[in-house]
Amino acid sequence: MTMDRVALVDRGWTEGPVANEPIFTIGQLAEDFGVTLRTLRFYESRGFVSPRRQGSTRLYSQADRDRIALILKAKRLGFTLREIGLLLKGHAGTPEGLRLSRRQCTEQINLLERQKREIESALVELRQEYSTHYQRSLEGADYGDL
Repeated sequence: MTMDRVALVDRGWTEGPVANEPIFTIGQLAEDFGVTLRTLRFYESRGFVSPRRQGSTRLYSQADRDRIALILKAKRLGFTLREIGLLLKGHAGTPEGLRLSRRQCTEQINLLERQKREIESALVELRQEYSTHYQRSLEGADYGDL
């Protein structure tokens, strides 16, 4: 879903990075990616994307859209914003996916595996705590919300 070029011309926005290239509004990208407007503005403030402006309207190119997709993929893979910034610098606007070295992949796998173990351990503790409360409720003791 792209913004109608006629509507853009009517608003006085005539320059385009590439002829017939799709143009997206912040609302369209937020909806398409399932993120908030604030998130996209934050990525802009970090220099991850640079939408064009027509008054107060942000107009995103296909390259901006591709970068947002890469940012969100990197986030899903557990990279920090600082790391994402470095990954994007090495990306130079190419449409391929993230270019990660074997070392980066191994380090991220190890980090995510460690986090997974920590989460699993926390779940075990919480389930034990819940079971304790449940058992006490069966015994007639009142320990608040169960």
